[in-house]
Amino acid sequence: MNHPQPVEKRVSILRSIGPALITACVVFGPGSLIISANVGAEYGYALLWLLVLTGLLMGSYMTMSARVGVTAGATHFDTLRQEAGKPFAALAGIVLCLVCAAFQFSNNVAVGLIAGAFAPEAHVFTAQVAAMAVLNGLLIVFLFRAQHVYKAVERIMKFMVGVVLLSFLFNLVLAQPNLLAVLKGLVPSVPEKLSFGIPQIVNGAIADPLVLIASLVGTTFSVAGAFFQGNLVREKGWTVEDYDRGVGDAIAGVCVLTLVSMIIMITAGTVILGKQASDIATLAFTLQPLLGPVAFYVFCIGLIPIALNPFLINAMIGGTALADGLGFPGRFSDFWPRMCTIGVLIVGFAVATFGLWFKIPAVNLMIFGQAMTVIGNPLLAATILWLANRKNIMGERRNRIASNVLGTIGLTVVVLLTLRMLWFLYLRISLLAG
Repeated sequence: MNHPQPVEKRVSILRSIGPALITACVVFGPGSLIISANVGAEYGYALLWLLVLTGLLMGSYMTMSARVGVTAGATHFDTLRQEAGKPFAALAGIVLCLVCAAFQFSNNVAVGLIAGAFAPEAHVFTAQVAAMAVLNGLLIVFLFRAQHVYKAVERIMKFMVGVVLLSFLFNLVLAQPNLLAVLKGLVPSVPEKLSFGIPQIVNGAIADPLVLIASLVGTTFSVAGAFFQGNLVREKGWTVEDYDRGVGDAIAGVCVLTLVSMIIMITAGTVILGKQASDIATLAFTLQPLLGPVAFYVFCIGLIPIALNPFLINAMIGGTALADGLGFPGRFSDFWPRMCTIGVLIVGFAVATFGLWFKIPAVNLMIFGQAMTVIGNPLLAATILWLANRKNIMGERRNRIASNVLGTIGLTVVVLLTLRMLWFLYLRISLLAG
């Protein structure tokens, strides 16, 4: 006798995915938008292949993290407490929280810059602080009132991703890129104008020939986002029986992340080739006369989710990671993750307000945040790779050769970016001291 399948097994693909979409929304924020656009404006379609390669590395780590989460039946921090001890789990939680807190400052600044771009010159600072304060206030109210935080966030993120894809696809169609040139950009090659070298001080300033390339790789290959994928699959309630679903979800999320980045890069390479945009507002106004008023407003609609998506999720990841790492219950709806998330929101708002009021260059305020990223990325990447190879955790599902090859390449890239960032920070501190 045939028994009907459980409703959960017949759930649609759209309802099945979620954790990786949340990660994609965190990774692709205002900084990623600007970097992808500037790479397209500088090199056209020539580095599309690098974006695909970076997406592959991100996908390998997101997949590993999801596999560990569903197989271990616990968050990464719980697993680390068992396998490496409470101090290491606490260290991982603190580092991930500090990385998120640093990015939260950037998210606040991005919202402030967008608000200030549309405000009268005499009231720019007021508009910036008001926009940041309102948004942070709304998110804090949401955290206090929401009963099922994860479910609410997942629904919002799915809607936001749809808005982003439709908005930027509309602009891409209007831009009418050369399809043959786009396909050629997927073949690995080195653009003629690309020069190699490490950062150095030239005429009292830091000259960095590979700043766009390093930024593209660093923002797309977010080890912190991949690490928390293990927590998100636990939030979803997936177990070892959902192993294939967890892997498929990670792949879907990376595809969305890479696709949005590619759309932005292709659009910029078509419309504003040879022009650079230092922030989101400049990028939007640069596109306006070229795409027309309708496309400009559609682009601005797409900017709203780009600015808002990482705002709450990034803070929630930092707050939840800190609580979970310290041994408190580690789900979004639990008390301590909510309190720690509010703390991350307040810190991000305070530092951004301080910087905007005193007109301090953002890069100077972000030195500490960059240092935390330097410490965090290799630690988190090595931890994911280690957990995915633990036989007592993964059993027959531990990493195969292909996963370890991609994981090793990814770890090598992270270490190289770390060394490069350490050198950059040394030069920056030298300039400030001098």
